Amino acid sequence: MVNGYAERFEGMDPSKVLGALELMRSGSILIRKLDAYFATHDLSQLRFLTLVLIDREPERTALAANEIAEKLDVSRPVVTRTLQGLQQAGLIRISGNKDDARAKEVSLTPLGESKLGEVLPGYFGILHDAMPNSEARQ
Repeated sequence: MVNGYAERFEGMDPSKVLGALELMRSGSILIRKLDAYFATHDLSQLRFLTLVLIDREPERTALAANEIAEKLDVSRPVVTRTLQGLQQAGLIRISGNKDDARAKEVSLTPLGESKLGEVLPGYFGILHDAMPNSEARQ
């Protein structure tokens, strides 16, 4: 099929297109594995990434909600709903900013830290197993 299209479209390298299609398939499989894994821990990829984002700032104990939206590159309404769900689950704490009453500070609760510690090993295991010859890539 790809070779047939390559004949119709000037400058198309079938091997590059096939490589990209293989990459897309691998990515799709990886995302499905991660989604299934997160579901076993009552998380979504976005909820997990939000916890990681808050945790990965070792010199800070909290992030502003708008920083989270910017760093995750998602809309503020989506982040607001995600943060509300994480707060209801007891994984984060949302508090007011002492310098700006409109801003909200988001930090992990002890339960959030524990949840992250529980989920991270399996997450990295899935990523590790997804890469052939991972030793060569380090």
